Amino acid sequence: MEDFKKRQLTFLLQLIGVSVLLFAIHSYLLYHFAKEIIFFFPLWQIYTFHLIITLALYTIINYRFSKGKKDIFNLFMVMTFFKMALAILFLLPLILSDFENKQPDVFNFFIPYFVYLFFEVFALTKFLQKP
Repeated sequence: MEDFKKRQLTFLLQLIGVSVLLFAIHSYLLYHFAKEIIFFFPLWQIYTFHLIITLALYTIINYRFSKGKKDIFNLFMVMTFFKMALAILFLLPLILSDFENKQPDVFNFFIPYFVYLFFEVFALTKFLQKP
């Protein structure tokens, strides 16, 4: 259980660091290159969603791994599918709205989505490779 807590704390600190850095870069780019665009979702909501979902997925997999389940690939795939379904639910108000230009909001959501997905896969493979 000590390994679980250590991995969890390390991941949480890394996730917060990556989130702050990505949010700052994203905000800077939007401020300088997309001033005139009105977005449906505020940027902080998108990053809060990604941070919570990524942390939840990692926590569940880390917990199962610490309980002795070494074969977690199927769990990861199911959780990733669930994460995609939650992403669609998050975007549903935008999809169903009469908002004119939806493409910038979709890009605002899915670019960080894939960065967070890469980060969580990287973090999971890093701790799974240790004997």
